[in-house]
Amino acid sequence: MLPNNTEQPHPDADRLNTQPLEEAALALAMGQQEAASAPQHSLPAVCGGAKAMARSLASGGSLYYAAAGSSGLMAAADAMELGGTFGIEENRVHILMAGGLPRSAHMPGGTEDDTEGLAEGLAGISSNDTVITVSASGSTPYTLEAARLAHAAGACTIGIANNPGSPLLEQCDHAILLTTPPELISGSTRMGAGTAQKIALNMLSSLMAIELGHVHEGMMVNLRADNDKLRTRATGIVSRIAETDLETAKSALTATQGNVKPAILIAARGFTLAEANKRLKAANGNLNSALSAET
Repeated sequence: MLPNNTEQPHPDADRLNTQPLEEAALALAMGQQEAASAPQHSLPAVCGGAKAMARSLASGGSLYYAAAGSSGLMAAADAMELGGTFGIEENRVHILMAGGLPRSAHMPGGTEDDTEGLAEGLAGISSNDTVITVSASGSTPYTLEAARLAHAAGACTIGIANNPGSPLLEQCDHAILLTTPPELISGSTRMGAGTAQKIALNMLSSLMAIELGHVHEGMMVNLRADNDKLRTRATGIVSRIAETDLETAKSALTATQGNVKPAILIAARGFTLAEANKRLKAANGNLNSALSAET
C-alpha cells in the first residue's frame, strides 16, 4: 500500500504558528479549497456508484452507510438528509457507525477498530442493496469489515477513501479515490479529507435522486414537506413547474397530502389524484415523462 497521505506533514503547516492569525486562517481556507476539488477526478466512479444506489432503491432494496469517526459523521449527515430532501423512506436507509451515533461531544477513537455489531447490522442485506463505506485512510478495520460482509452477501459496494492503493478501494465495486493533500493539522481528517468526503457523498445521493426522477429542473420534486419551511418550498415548486398561482399550488398539495409530483400534475393538467398517481406510475415516477406523456 502507498504512504498514508492523510498522516503526512503539510508543507505550509508552520504558517499556523509563525504567522499572524489571519495568515493561518488563509492557509486553512486554501487547504479546504484544494481538498474540495478532489471529487472532480473521480467522476466515473461517483456516477457508477450513484447509479447503483438508484438501482437498489428502484428494485426495492436499501442503502447502508458504514464508517467510523469523522468519516462516519460525514456519512450519517448525508444519509439523514435523504428523507427530507428526496423523500426516501426512512426504512430504506441505514446508518452503521462504529460505536453508534454519538449523543454527546465525546466520540471515542477506539471504536473504529471494533467490528462488533456489524454482522447484526448487515444481517438482512442482499444483492438488491448498496453499501456505502467511507474511510480517510482506506484501512479502518470497521469499514473494511463492512465492505467484506456486504461483498459476501452479494450487495453492491461503494468505497470512498483519501489514500491511493488503500484496501477499501481495492475491494469495492465502485472505488472513489479522493486524493486530498496532507492536513494542515496532521491527521485531522475532519478537515480536508472530510470536506472532500462530504462533497462526494452529496454528489452520490444527488445523482442518485436525478436517476430516480426526484429532481426536475433543479428542484427537489420528491421532498417530504413535513415543516413550514418545506411546505413553503413545496408550494413554490408546484407553482413554478405547473406555471400556476400559489393558491392553486396549495390546493393541489392539500389534495395530495403534501406529495409534490402528483400535485404538479393536478395543478398543471387538471388531473384527479388517482389520475396523477396513475400517470406517475406509468412513468416510473419520472415527472418529466409524466408531464410530457399524451393525455
